[in-house]
Amino acid sequence: MSIAIHDAPPLAISHSELERWRKVPVAVTVDLSESLRQIDPNIRPVRPAGSQPLLFGRAVTARCHAPDFGAVLHAIDILQSGDVLMIAAEGISTHAMIGDVLGSLLRSKGIAGVVCDGAIRDVATIAKWDDFPVYTRYVTPRGPTGYSKGAINDRVQLGNSEVRPGDLVIGDDDGIVLLSANDAEQWIAAAEARLVTEEGWRTRLFAGETVESVFSLAENI
Repeated sequence: MSIAIHDAPPLAISHSELERWRKVPVAVTVDLSESLRQIDPNIRPVRPAGSQPLLFGRAVTARCHAPDFGAVLHAIDILQSGDVLMIAAEGISTHAMIGDVLGSLLRSKGIAGVVCDGAIRDVATIAKWDDFPVYTRYVTPRGPTGYSKGAINDRVQLGNSEVRPGDLVIGDDDGIVLLSANDAEQWIAAAEARLVTEEGWRTRLFAGETVESVFSLAENI
């Protein structure tokens, strides 16, 4: 089986919208609609909470048939600065699809980060990188055993979520969400309004108002 390589579509979101989305936490985004694609929360950042850099960039997908990691190897040469490598490895825990050698290379190229629905290794090194977010389902010491299978820039599944090449990937300590260009345009105003609403809740609560008053609990009894 050979590696199927497809071109990645552009990140078709305006610069101004991208800058607005950088300010919106994942928790606010996923609460806007069930239709927005949250990546399985069991895929977690390697760095501890409070030290995770923002994951933000265009999705480039690599479909791996673990233990073969050929798609990862071929993806590296086409990834561009600001891309996020999304590794769909069928949630397999036995063989790592990437480690510190390839991770260091991606980091040096300005790649925005890595998300792996499978396993990675060399986390003692990777966890020190405060400028390169890496998320994974599993950690294992055993490496891959082949490099002849897979596909790049197909639609793939990470957990129960479809990842489309060219999606905007946003990740923080709480998790990861995927936005199409249409999603980004449709939901940004609602996301910003939610931020204003939450700040209002915070101000009123710490000014001494009751929870019942702030959240209009009596109206919902």
